[in-house]
Amino acid sequence: AEILKDRLSWHRDCRAVDIMNVMSTGNGGTIELLYMQLYALTTLAPARDFWLMRYTSLLEDGSVVICERSLNDTQNGPCMPSVQHFVRAEIMPSGYLIRPCEGGGSIIHIVDHVDLEPRRVPEVLRPLYESSTLLAQRTTVAALRQLRQISQEISQPNVSGFGKRPAALRALSQRLSKGFNEAVNGFMDEGWSMLESDGIDDVTVLVNSSPNKMMGANLYYSSGFPTVGTAVLCAKASMLLQNVPAAVLLRFLREHRSEWADSGIDAYAAAAVKAAPCALPVARTGCVGGQVILPLAHTIENEEFMEVVRLDNISHFREDMFMPADIFLLQVCSGVDETAVGACAELIFAPIDASFSDDAPLLPSGFRIIPVDSTKDVSSPKCTLDLTSALEVGQTGNKALGGDSNAGNNHKSVMT
Repeated sequence: AEILKDRLSWHRDCRAVDIMNVMSTGNGGTIELLYMQLYALTTLAPARDFWLMRYTSLLEDGSVVICERSLNDTQNGPCMPSVQHFVRAEIMPSGYLIRPCEGGGSIIHIVDHVDLEPRRVPEVLRPLYESSTLLAQRTTVAALRQLRQISQEISQPNVSGFGKRPAALRALSQRLSKGFNEAVNGFMDEGWSMLESDGIDDVTVLVNSSPNKMMGANLYYSSGFPTVGTAVLCAKASMLLQNVPAAVLLRFLREHRSEWADSGIDAYAAAAVKAAPCALPVARTGCVGGQVILPLAHTIENEEFMEVVRLDNISHFREDMFMPADIFLLQVCSGVDETAVGACAELIFAPIDASFSDDAPLLPSGFRIIPVDSTKDVSSPKCTLDLTSALEVGQTGNKALGGDSNAGNNHKSVMT
């Protein structure tokens, strides 16, 4: 129950959950007043926030029930002030029921019912905010996968080839995702300020000079002078793609980095986080387009995997600039299954020092590709079965709802 209540640990889109007040009930339960913020998935629409009440209680049969719903003035609740850069959304009655089983284990029932105010986004994005399929993929199934992942880590505490335990790798994956979401949203209270923008449908350039963002970075020439000043630059944009399947595009971006990446930018970023001339043991096989991809870890259903990418530093730089001979990226990839429905395809990466420490600074970049057409709900009794079938051992993704998700050639996606 505590894992499910801790949204920040498993919900990648959740930015913050603040417990504003806690009250006890006569039957031993608790009532909490919460304020929650969700990141926007693209640069084309603002983020969402919620004021909600959460009730937790232990039933007589040993079951645990957690109920949530939004508070607003229409339900005799307080009228909470709006927050700048957020659109107030609503959680309908939702929650979790955890029932113990004889002989051990539990049966978990999850209900997610959310109104994300689709009228407040551009028309092309409304399917993303109206789709129960996308909500299930990014929230309901994400919670179940987190529980299964933690259960496996407890029962099989294996250590990867880099000496990292699964929990440490999961934490790195969450840091990459959170850093990418921070850059996409660019909130002022995190230190971001806008340098240039031609509108939400064009490239926006931001700068962040907050101490937290710069902590651990090594932005200096070998002579001791700063390279680009003590600031982090971010360029971001979202665009509509047609007739380009998200999984196909993601595989191209992953396997053919030399076709689109700037090796000079990679080298500058790698130098910024380089701490010591340590050697990272990397196999000399599996080179793809000038890069060596070393698998690191993957989730149970293989819908997400983490890897270390070594890039050959073949660019030429000034002699007074300290550039590493090898460039290492920590990379998380998800959504490569073409039969998956509703899930985002993401490729998020950040330069790392060769020492690969758990607390190394991460400045994530990457791509998020969200299919728009495939998020439309299908009126079929197979929907619920197909969403949960991905949790069965041996499945590699969520199969198409009600048929082939790739039927037809009119694919629409939003890439950020």
